[in-house]
Amino acid sequence: MAVIGVGALGRHHARILSELPNVHLVAVVDSHAERGQEVAEKCRTRWVSNYKHLLDRVDAVSIVVPTFAHLSVAGDFLRAGVSVLVEKPLAGNLSDAQQISQLARQMGTLLQVGHIERFNPAMVAAKPYIDTPRYLKAERVSPYAFRSTDIGVVHDLMIHDIDLMHWLAGSNEVEHVEALGVSVMGEHEDMAQARLHFANGCIADLTANRVHPTASRKIEAYSLQGTVHVDLHARTVWRMTPSLELLQGASPLSRSREPGANIEQLKKEVFTRYLHPETLPVAEADALTAELKQFVRCVQTGQQPLVGRDEGVAAMKTAQMVLESLHKHQWNGVPDGPTGPTPWHTTPRLRVAA
Repeated sequence: MAVIGVGALGRHHARILSELPNVHLVAVVDSHAERGQEVAEKCRTRWVSNYKHLLDRVDAVSIVVPTFAHLSVAGDFLRAGVSVLVEKPLAGNLSDAQQISQLARQMGTLLQVGHIERFNPAMVAAKPYIDTPRYLKAERVSPYAFRSTDIGVVHDLMIHDIDLMHWLAGSNEVEHVEALGVSVMGEHEDMAQARLHFANGCIADLTANRVHPTASRKIEAYSLQGTVHVDLHARTVWRMTPSLELLQGASPLSRSREPGANIEQLKKEVFTRYLHPETLPVAEADALTAELKQFVRCVQTGQQPLVGRDEGVAAMKTAQMVLESLHKHQWNGVPDGPTGPTPWHTTPRLRVAA
C-alpha cells in the first residue's frame, strides 16, 4: 500500500497502516518534500514526490489529498486496477463523484469512501438500537481550522451527517431539502442548516458550523421504540424507552386527572415507571484504525465496504441538493432580494461608526 497525501490527516493513515501486520507500506507521497520525508522516516518507508511512479507498484492506496484533486488522483489508480480508499467527500462536486464511481464500476476496482463516523465506537454501539427512526437530528460544530478551505461546510462537515442520516434512515432517497447557510470567513458557506425529507417519511435536521467556539458532534434518533442520543465527540450513548405500562396501560396524563391524583409522585415516576433511561456501553476503539482495517480486509477478501461507491455518491447527491437549496434561500422572502450564503454581496454590510 501507499498513502497519497500526508498532511494533518494523511500522516495518521500512514502511521496506522505502517503498524498493521498484513500491510506493507511501500511509500508515502506528498508534494512537500520535508513533510513527506518526515512522515516516511517515522513510518519506516520512503517518500515519493509523484504518485504516478506507484501506479504499477501497489495493490491499494489511501488518498488523502485536497478534495479538488480526488478525481484526477483516484481516477489514475482506478484505471490502473488499484483498490482505492478516498477520504470524504468523494469529490468536490456531484459530477466528479459520479465519474469516480463509474470508473470504479467499469474497471471492477474496489472503491471505499472515508466516511469515518460510521466507525466511531459510539455510533457502532448506538446503531442496533435505532430501528426505523421517524425523526433524526444532527449537530456538528467546530472552531475554524483553516483546513479544507477549498470546500464549504456542507462538503467539509455536514457530509459526515448526511451519510449517517442515510444509514440510520435506511434510505438514500431524499425527496426534498430545505436549507440556508452563511459565509463568514471566505467565499464558501461556513454555517449551514438543512432539513431532509426522505421518501420513507423520515425527517432529518442537520446543523453544521465550522466557525464555532467549541467542538460538538451529536446525533439524536426518535422512533416508536424510544429515543437514542449519541455524543460522537465524547463517545457516549444513552437511550430512553417507553415502559410496557406506558404503552399499554393508562397514560400518566389520564392518571393526573383522577380525583386525588398525587402529581408530585407522578413527576418522580416519569423516568422510572413510564420512561426508562439507559446508558449504553461503548467500546474503546479508534475509528480510523477500524476504517483502514476494513479497507484492507475488503482488498484481501473481495467483500464490499460499509461505505462504497454507491453510498459515497448518494451522500454527494444529497449534499448537492442542500447546496442548491442553500443558494436559493431568500433572506427577505422575495426573489429580487439577497439570496445564498453571501447576502452582503447584494446588501451592504453594516458600518460601525468609529
